[in-house]
Amino acid sequence: MDATMDPARDFVRLIPDQPFPPYTYIPGRSPHPVSDPAGHSFGIKPPVPADLNPESWRSSKPYLFGIDLFNGGYYWESHVEFESLWLVSGRKGATADFLKGWIKLAAAGVKHLADQPAGVKSHAARAAQLWRTTTVAPEADPGVFLGFQLAELIAVADMVDRFGWPASPPLLLPLTV
Repeated sequence: MDATMDPARDFVRLIPDQPFPPYTYIPGRSPHPVSDPAGHSFGIKPPVPADLNPESWRSSKPYLFGIDLFNGGYYWESHVEFESLWLVSGRKGATADFLKGWIKLAAAGVKHLADQPAGVKSHAARAAQLWRTTTVAPEADPGVFLGFQLAELIAVADMVDRFGWPASPPLLLPLTV
């Protein structure tokens, strides 16, 4: 996989050949990406992704692009990418809980952009809770799962829950690409 730096945010893009949308959706401030004819994804039917296998996560473009979107500040779009994988996973089990943690942390980012601090905290708290559930799931390694140290993800979500969205947004990259 060819990972390259994103000069706008100074992070390694995991799927550099997939462009970011022209804007990040902020409720009430920009056109809804799907339902508004001016939306960046209006009329585009997204493909159904393959199930995310914990042993081969490095080859899951939707998963890696969801991480890119999150790190680029495209929180709503990241939420949608992770949700598509969560739905395919059957919405149950360690992988589903892990993905739902991402969905919730991305939702906290959306709430931050929409100036809704209570939503930031509640979504971040739920992300931490879901990642804690992942650490005790029998099918998950309690240390590293889908490329991330669970303790570090939990710490980020807990920090956002306690103190709100940080001035420098979280930059979350897998351990190995």
